[in-house]
Amino acid sequence: MEYIAHKNNGTTQSVKEHLENTARLAESFAIEPMKEMAYLEGLIHDLGKYADAFQDHIINGKHNKYEHSTPSAIELGKFQLTDAEKLILPMLQYCVMGHHTGIPDGGSDYDPADASTLHGRLKREAEYVGSSDYSAYKNEINFNFPNVDMLMKNLLSKDLREVIEKYAFFTRYLFSCLTDADFLDTEKFFSPDIDRKLKSDFNAADICLNEYKNNFPFETELQKARSRLLDQAIENSANSANISILNMPTGSGKTYCSLKLAFEKMKASGKKRIIYVIPYTSIIEQTSKTMSEIFKDNVDILRHHSNYTFEYDKNADAEEISTLQKLKKSTENWDAPIIVTTSVQFFQSLYQYRSSALRKMHNMADSVIIFDEVHLLPIKLLQPCMRAIGYVAKYLNSDVIFLSATMPDYSMLFERYMPDCVSTDLISDRSDFKYFKKCTYDYIKDASYEGIVERSQQFDSNLIIVNKKKTAREVYKMLSGNRFHLSTYMTPCDRMLVIEKIQNCLKCNQPVTVVSTSLIEAGVDLDFETVFREISGLDSILQSGGRCNREGKRENGNVYVFDTGEPVKQELEFRAGLVREFFKAGYDISADETVDKYYKKLFKHYDEVIENISIYKDGMMPDRIPFREYADTIRLIDDESIGVVINNCDKADEALKAIKSGGLKSVRALQPYTVPLRIGEFQNARSKGIISEYANGIYVLNNNDYYKPDTGLDIDMADDKID
Repeated sequence: MEYIAHKNNGTTQSVKEHLENTARLAESFAIEPMKEMAYLEGLIHDLGKYADAFQDHIINGKHNKYEHSTPSAIELGKFQLTDAEKLILPMLQYCVMGHHTGIPDGGSDYDPADASTLHGRLKREAEYVGSSDYSAYKNEINFNFPNVDMLMKNLLSKDLREVIEKYAFFTRYLFSCLTDADFLDTEKFFSPDIDRKLKSDFNAADICLNEYKNNFPFETELQKARSRLLDQAIENSANSANISILNMPTGSGKTYCSLKLAFEKMKASGKKRIIYVIPYTSIIEQTSKTMSEIFKDNVDILRHHSNYTFEYDKNADAEEISTLQKLKKSTENWDAPIIVTTSVQFFQSLYQYRSSALRKMHNMADSVIIFDEVHLLPIKLLQPCMRAIGYVAKYLNSDVIFLSATMPDYSMLFERYMPDCVSTDLISDRSDFKYFKKCTYDYIKDASYEGIVERSQQFDSNLIIVNKKKTAREVYKMLSGNRFHLSTYMTPCDRMLVIEKIQNCLKCNQPVTVVSTSLIEAGVDLDFETVFREISGLDSILQSGGRCNREGKRENGNVYVFDTGEPVKQELEFRAGLVREFFKAGYDISADETVDKYYKKLFKHYDEVIENISIYKDGMMPDRIPFREYADTIRLIDDESIGVVINNCDKADEALKAIKSGGLKSVRALQPYTVPLRIGEFQNARSKGIISEYANGIYVLNNNDYYKPDTGLDIDMADDKID
């Protein structure tokens, strides 16, 4: 009989054909030491589909309770193996067992057969006999255990923690090759005419990049210094290691410089794609817009973050619609020439256990990966972040560029968690940095918000940055004249509109005062005469200074660091305490030496926390790795929040109705109209009846009087103020 894997409108795909197709695809995705392993896991991942129970289900539509992914792992365990092969065996079993539900935790020998762990599921062999006998695979599929010598060389280390960390990395990588191959072959069967190919004319894009640079003004000393820094970075990158450090001041052209470096590296080593990793979605939009303007239509740029919806105008032509549809598909596996994404997406694609996240991982190979504002990596997660970056660079043959105006000295962490990687500082001569010192920093002790507002009125354009969203709203209400407010209590859509209005005011030299939370500190291209920054960490303060006299049009600008004594979170309090110490000691807080002191003290303070966040526990062996448990600890955003949709415009209303009717499956279209609330705030709002569940897991604001486009959502607004 023919054993069927898939059925579609009268056509069938045999299990044998699907397995062989998946094997070839997985092998093509894998790096050299793992090609045989990738081929094998593709060849055997669906052996359970040979069972009578599965065939009865797919041919006759019977809903038999049958788990088809575990038999492959059981069959692997029947080989007579060498010690090295026994060490690698669980890696293959994790992958084939989890190719639908995600990589399982290893568990222990004591797990019962109904446990979802590797050890538990391997005890289920009794379920696969009789009517569920899958042994018919032996008539069609022959396989041998792969050669593991090259992989073993990469795994070997005197440090058992290093062995387990690498083992977990290679397991996720192998899983990525398998799941993407499985999905793509299945997709091709059901949609044979599907087109995923995106435009990637990097030669034409590089010409555009050079033309863009030729239009740079080259008159002031600052502009000349910017050009010299670019030349220096490119010259040093010619012989750079796989980790490049691009430490350049705010306003020195880091974004352009990093793109030019990426193109140079692609030409020199044949890299396949550029992955641009950014901490904030607001920066992504500006960076993507800049790239689109530079590269024109030569390269398709994938924006992968929660606020991008792949919507197209009703009047869009067929080519535009087709491109957006292809880009949307490429979010599944990152098979795109240029990807602009968030730090959250990037590290989830390395540390999650689900196929939907890990499927992208293998396409990080042979890439140039740029980490913008790298100083914003969560300090507590620096071990997993550094390990992941180091492994991608070393084993997946990718080049990495660290980019920041307040670059930490990561050398100690590199040595500890990336011992196989070498880093190169692309800016060895910092003599041109003086041209970007466009403002001075002064400390205002025992300040009040009212006093700061009063002082700000002396200047034509002001930016006031505070630590809390509620404070931003309160300070905004104290202001008069041409004023704007920015915080995440506003929807992304409204924030973008406000930023455009601010930019227009500044271009026209209109007096303007803006009060914002820290979201304005990075990637938002604004230039104010004066900045007032509530005391915070040194990196935040210096990033705020990047919004002051940004273009050097004035002889000098002023950044006032004010301290109201307002209590803040414990971690921020430690950082702010360091800044207080520096001001008290009379340090120039913008000096390189001060930045170095700051990060050394910070890393020392959190050293034990950094050291303890590892997937490894004492004595752990490869078949005990807690993939799922560890994935839950890798959260780049500390505050868990729940989104509330603000239905105050036609597009939001259309998206909600489409989801309700079933015409729109993804909630991504609602992100531009959604405000995140912390769990406590969300529960408070629900108890007041301010929000309600609109559809499964989608919450909507019931009364739009609680939301103002200029100040956002205010769940504490007194009821008697609402008409």
